[in-house]
Amino acid sequence: MNLLKEVLPWWARWLALVSAAAVFGTICYNKGKQDEGEKHIAYVNQQAERSIKIAKAQQVVVMQTQIKYVDRIKTIYTKGEIIEKQVPTYITQADNDRFTVNAGFVRLYDAAWSGEDPGPAADSDREPAGVSLAQVAAVEAGNATSCRAWREIALGLREYYANLQKATSVIHFFSLETISGPAF
Repeated sequence: MNLLKEVLPWWARWLALVSAAAVFGTICYNKGKQDEGEKHIAYVNQQAERSIKIAKAQQVVVMQTQIKYVDRIKTIYTKGEIIEKQVPTYITQADNDRFTVNAGFVRLYDAAWSGEDPGPAADSDREPAGVSLAQVAAVEAGNATSCRAWREIALGLREYYANLQKATSVIHFFSLETISGPAF
């Protein structure tokens, strides 16, 4: 130690000690940053894997719902077209001649579908509207078909949303369990 005192002055020894401490501190600091960076990268990768699992589960739900409801809706429209084509079988020209549709019926029917108030009844509502009974039946068959199709669409969307929530929450639950242990 005496040799060190003779070769290096006191200020050089302190400078070497402070430099060594600074180098050691920098190494420790960088190692800590590296560890935190690796933890962050692992977290981001875990989130990406979870997102991929959720997307795959959602894709399965979409396909199942589409397969189930697209065929149902096609069937509804096909049956509706068949019913519309049968109108002349059930309502003949003789029926059209015998039964007339008055203007009041047409006005009330249009008001019901538009949601507007038909207004007060008038004497002109008793006059023939020039619409045959067969036309009314065909329009009503088309409207019923559309309503049934929209009902199936609404039911399908509701089922799709519920299944999507289930698939997402199951994956979310298991992902949280792997990140931080059991989630309860």
